[in-house]
Amino acid sequence: MAEIADDAPPSVEELSVFQSASRCWVWDDDGTIAAYVLAEEVDGFGHVEQVSLLPSHARRGLGRALIEAVGTWAAERGLSGLTLTTFAEVPWNAPYYERLGFRVLADDEQGPALREIRRAEIARGLDRWPRVAMVRAE
Repeated sequence: MAEIADDAPPSVEELSVFQSASRCWVWDDDGTIAAYVLAEEVDGFGHVEQVSLLPSHARRGLGRALIEAVGTWAAERGLSGLTLTTFAEVPWNAPYYERLGFRVLADDEQGPALREIRRAEIARGLDRWPRVAMVRAE
C-alpha cells in the first residue's frame, strides 16, 4: 500500500478545475498546503473525491473540518448528504469516516455514477486492498 500513500498530490491544473467550481477547500499553514479536500456532485450527493493531510498535521481536526465544509457545501445545494470511497481496513479511512457519521453502502444502494467511480478504482488496481463506498445522510 506504500504506492498509495506515496501517490503524488494533484497538479495545480487538476486542483484549479475544482477551485474554479468552488469544490476545493485548502488548509494553509504559513504558505504550506497542510490539507485539502476535493468534492463533486455524484448521484444527488456531495461526493468527497479526495481528502489529504500532511502527516505532520494529522490528529488536529483538519480532516473533520474539511469534511464538514463539504457537508455544508452539499447542504447549501440541497444535496442528500455525502458519499465517498475509501479503504475498508485502514484505520484513518473507513473506521475514521464511521466516526464522522458515514456508513458502508451495499452495492445495490450505490447510484450509477458512484458505481462507475468504483469501476474506475478497480480498473486502476485500487481493489488490491478492500475498498468500500460510504454515505452520510444530511
